[in-house]
Amino acid sequence: MPTINTADGTEIFYEDTGSGKPLVLIHGWPLSSRMWEHQFTALPQLGIRCIAYDRRGFGQSDHPAGGFDFDTLSDDLKSLIDALDLHDVTLAGFSMGGGEVARYMRTVLISAITPFMLKTTLHSVGVDESVFSEMRDGLTKDRPAFLTNFAKKFFGFGVLTSPISDAMLAATCEDAMRASPIATLECVRSFSETDFRADLAHFKVPNLIIHGDNDQTVPLDVSGRETKRLIPGSEMHVYSGAPHGLFVTERNRLNADLSTFVLGGRARVAA
Repeated sequence: MPTINTADGTEIFYEDTGSGKPLVLIHGWPLSSRMWEHQFTALPQLGIRCIAYDRRGFGQSDHPAGGFDFDTLSDDLKSLIDALDLHDVTLAGFSMGGGEVARYMRTVLISAITPFMLKTTLHSVGVDESVFSEMRDGLTKDRPAFLTNFAKKFFGFGVLTSPISDAMLAATCEDAMRASPIATLECVRSFSETDFRADLAHFKVPNLIIHGDNDQTVPLDVSGRETKRLIPGSEMHVYSGAPHGLFVTERNRLNADLSTFVLGGRARVAA
């Protein structure tokens, strides 16, 4: 099992597939690198080296009792980049994973939590703190039930719509349940309360923002559009009707956009 060790000795599991220009994929909360299955099967065919890792506390990485602030999490990402000696690398952060990449280089922000999720007296476009408090309460009282309901919202389930199969929904919930309960709770606080606006103001690298306009988990107006406003010159693709979990529901379009961004317009779509 391939792993690297971070500065504090935490062991981080990663996958590394393909050859060519490197793309590091950072998973969202409360999942693991397994969420990138559709990208790992398609993008290496196009000449992209795909690398994904499990955030500390999630998947097959160590489950420590702490270190879930974004300074430590971004240091973990740097440890991976240094250990694998990656150069000319593109970072693609999904949802919470957007936080890790907010301080780095050539980036893709997919349904990302940037710039600042929490509504405050000085940040009126955010989400009420009560939403995150209810999340923590639900996780504490009945984590399996909460995560099942969260996954349905994540993929845009409705009364008459089921965008993914029951088997895919069950697999997503299983992946989420593998995470440390401590990490799951602590990361809610981290991704809701961390303000990345100052980080985005210093972006000097090519940046692509991808967001669905039916994202009920990380709303487009709170995140994607605000991020676009704060990163002059960034490129933004809004996927019409797409939910938060567009890495599955819109996988062909996402793969095409990722490959074009990484390869500089030389990409094609894998069958």
